[in-house]
Amino acid sequence: MNKKVIGYVIAALLIGSMVAIMVNTNLKKAEPIDSSGVQIDSGTEAEVETGEVGLEQGYLPPDFELTTLNGETLKLSDLQGKKVILNFWATWCPPCKAEMPHMQNYYRNSAENDNVEIVAVNLTTGENKGVKAVQEFVDAYELTFPIPLDELGDVGDSYQAFQIPTTYMLNTDGTIAHKIIGPMDESTMEGLVQDLD
Repeated sequence: MNKKVIGYVIAALLIGSMVAIMVNTNLKKAEPIDSSGVQIDSGTEAEVETGEVGLEQGYLPPDFELTTLNGETLKLSDLQGKKVILNFWATWCPPCKAEMPHMQNYYRNSAENDNVEIVAVNLTTGENKGVKAVQEFVDAYELTFPIPLDELGDVGDSYQAFQIPTTYMLNTDGTIAHKIIGPMDESTMEGLVQDLD
């Protein structure tokens, strides 16, 4: 065989080995994915001082106060005592559009009995038509849960909602139980809510 061909074969084997090692390493680090393809980060139960703020399981998430689409003020910490589905979304996001009917069905059918509040924070800074687009979306999808408007983008940033939808499931004491990246269906919401304290 030609020396050039042998060189190409050795290079291909080395590259293939490196790719296999990287894939294997990433698979070991990957978060669990449920049957719908949603990435669920349950974190590891950390020893957390009471009241410690962070975005990992067991921490209190950053508190915020936003104005809802209805003009009311919503402060996250006021919801302690309830389980909370804290969702970050936008009207232009196809997975968000797919998720919202499931969220509304869960809210209408189960939220009250499960002691759950849904807070769907709209990342308004990314909306081309601003609040008007949000109102049109809410009307079209007949959403009845609170829609706080993150008009400055700082709340979404503080929650690292860089991929949407991003959802945090909060226990009744306000601590984070799960972080979900990607759309959920109603049965996924029901299952995750049952896991909340």
